[in-house]
Amino acid sequence: MAEPALRQRKNGTPADEQKANGTTKPNVVGGKGKGSPSKYATGLIGLVAFVFAALLYRSDYFLRQHVAPELETTTRLPADLQRRDAVVQAFKHAWSGYERDAMGDDQYHPISKKGTNLTDAGGIGYTIVDAIDTMQIMGLTEEYTRARAWIEKSLSFDRNGKFNTFEITIRILGGLLSAYHLCSGDPLYLEKATELADRLLPAFETPFGLPATDVNLGLRKAVEDANNVASTAEVGSVQLELRYLSHLTDNDEYWDKAENVMKTIKAATLPSGLATIYMGTESGQFLMSQIRLGSRGDSFYEYLLKQYLQTNQTETGYRELYENAMTAIHKTLLRTTPAKNLTFFVELVPQRGRRGKIDWHAEPKQDHLVCFLGGNLMLGATTAGADKHSVSVPPMDDELSPTGQRDWKTGMDVIETCIETYKGTATGLSPEIVHFRTSDDGLGSTAKTDWYIKGARGSSKEPPYDARYILRPETIESLFVAYRLTGDEKYRQYGWDIFQAIEKYCRVETGGYASILNVDDVNSKLEDRMETFMLSETLKYLYLLFSDESVLPLDKYVFNTEAHPLPIFTPQSRRPFT
Repeated sequence: MAEPALRQRKNGTPADEQKANGTTKPNVVGGKGKGSPSKYATGLIGLVAFVFAALLYRSDYFLRQHVAPELETTTRLPADLQRRDAVVQAFKHAWSGYERDAMGDDQYHPISKKGTNLTDAGGIGYTIVDAIDTMQIMGLTEEYTRARAWIEKSLSFDRNGKFNTFEITIRILGGLLSAYHLCSGDPLYLEKATELADRLLPAFETPFGLPATDVNLGLRKAVEDANNVASTAEVGSVQLELRYLSHLTDNDEYWDKAENVMKTIKAATLPSGLATIYMGTESGQFLMSQIRLGSRGDSFYEYLLKQYLQTNQTETGYRELYENAMTAIHKTLLRTTPAKNLTFFVELVPQRGRRGKIDWHAEPKQDHLVCFLGGNLMLGATTAGADKHSVSVPPMDDELSPTGQRDWKTGMDVIETCIETYKGTATGLSPEIVHFRTSDDGLGSTAKTDWYIKGARGSSKEPPYDARYILRPETIESLFVAYRLTGDEKYRQYGWDIFQAIEKYCRVETGGYASILNVDDVNSKLEDRMETFMLSETLKYLYLLFSDESVLPLDKYVFNTEAHPLPIFTPQSRRPFT
């Protein structure tokens, strides 16, 4: 990596280049004396103003001056303007289809050009609220203005229907809070966020405070579940949003509800230091179920670190939980393939053996969701795992503790594994689930590849669920974090390759993007759905990957699990979590 060259270069955004050249305020002289300018000068003024406005429109300068002025910092990692602006165009293409065909609906179906809602009671604008901070960050003023108007005039939470507590928290509450911060305190967003949180609070009225899976927003009550079961990721991934809302409103109830969940989780911690993917809302205990870092487990581990970071590293209890969990996954779940030594994490499946004894079977299977962990480990290494308050870019060995060095290496290795799952398909897109070769699977190092899609090849049937790519962001998220922490251009190139594959195989020409059913078939059918995280996460992280480091710096923001940036703050008059 050409680090010295990075240190010498300045921010490469058009507005900053104009500042350096002294042209941000054109020195246009009027006509003779103090009278009106000549027609020639008037025309020149108009031309310069037009050019300047065009340059300003989608620049980082717009973000820093009109959305969140405090974001600007000294930068050593310049923007890749051409690639960044290509991502902006992709967002506009995706949004324009939704706005034309489904404005206000929760989900968009780009092939049939229609929208649907998650309940019969009506939509709550999932796509709009999930995407609005991406518009702010990209400086898309026209799209943003129309989206804000819809929120002001049409967004209603008075819906007599069942909504997933976790999903509505990370997408809607998180989106509203991020928009509030990026607009320097537009009261509309805080009012809506507070109303939504108040409607969600009844979900926490369980014996141990673990939120019910679903809540009826209109009736303001939890939806009863006969099984009394909730996923670990869902109960452990509502804290960033509620704590920031509490910080803004000085309402302790939001904070207490979020923290009480973590107290229950800490008290229930298994001897292994890991967590099964289900908890009992009536017992407050982990239930006998799989242990994995993918679906129903992923964001629980993510939020252990981010809760520590959100409050400016003041709550050591979260750091301890995070460090113990990372040590446990290294000890129990970490594996490498026999041929290329690709790093991956197994899933543990409980099996009842003789005399009722529970044995744990290691399955060499990994969700695409796990790819968030590469960047998360690297971020943890430079914060929780750092021996100094701030570290270099990239960090020096003596700046990290032994566990920090371990996590840094594993994080980079996990990213490379995830990239291999993109490179190794016909479309250059990664499947939803991959299986890895092991030394005892009968093939070992003789296999052609270190991983495969189970049931995808050699079959005339419809491709399995594992083979699809649904516009997921996790690998791109890790690439963004890795680039910010290393400055290594390879991470941008990886991201650009993924973006080009999305453009080639998932783009719907009339507007929007669709999921691809088989990543190993260049002629694969598309699924008629554009997930909201395409707008809130995938394209946002790509934009940030190609932006300069002053846009949403990692030492000032944490991103919730739906990529909504929330500012780091120091809590006042609160007892730290221990």
